[in-house]
Amino acid sequence: MSMRRTTTARRATVAAAMAAAFALALVGCGDDGGDAPGTGSAKTSAPASPSPEDKGEQQNDTAAGEDVDPDAKLAEARGQNGLTLVINQVKRDSGGFVTVQGVIKNSGDTTQNTSNWVGQESALVAKNPNSVAGATLVDKAGKKNYYVLRDTDGRCLCTTAIVPLSPDDSASIFMQFPAPPQETTEVDFTLPTFATTSLKISG
Repeated sequence: MSMRRTTTARRATVAAAMAAAFALALVGCGDDGGDAPGTGSAKTSAPASPSPEDKGEQQNDTAAGEDVDPDAKLAEARGQNGLTLVINQVKRDSGGFVTVQGVIKNSGDTTQNTSNWVGQESALVAKNPNSVAGATLVDKAGKKNYYVLRDTDGRCLCTTAIVPLSPDDSASIFMQFPAPPQETTEVDFTLPTFATTSLKISG
């Protein structure tokens, strides 16, 4: 199971940066409200936030999904070759971002590579190999796409370094996005190679 390589300090940094800017400055606009099911790759870069190293802050590793009920099943998306993504939590935080947490399981007969989930943007691939940085939230009503947040070094606020999944193996994942407007309570979620699924935001 992959470990979550982010910190409370990084979350606080993102919250402070986003409080200082309007949420609309953190999103890309889409004409049709999102990509076709099963693609979900990011089209533009998410804005950078100051990294904890830049501020001299200490980082502490935290396991992905530690505050999430593993039995909660808010949504499910089918992937390729027996992969399944189950979303356990979609939570709006006071700092101005939305955290999505879930589990990807390999129910197939062969080991599955995890490199396609980062998307095709070269900057994301270079800084975040084998990650879920290619995920996108789509607000159809507002016609806006929200991409995974990054720090000033281009590292995503998401699970990275996910090892290939052998049959019956699973990986806990998380992603943090700029929060849509408060009145937006439902969005579409896409991750490359998985079908699009609808999510309700809590909090």
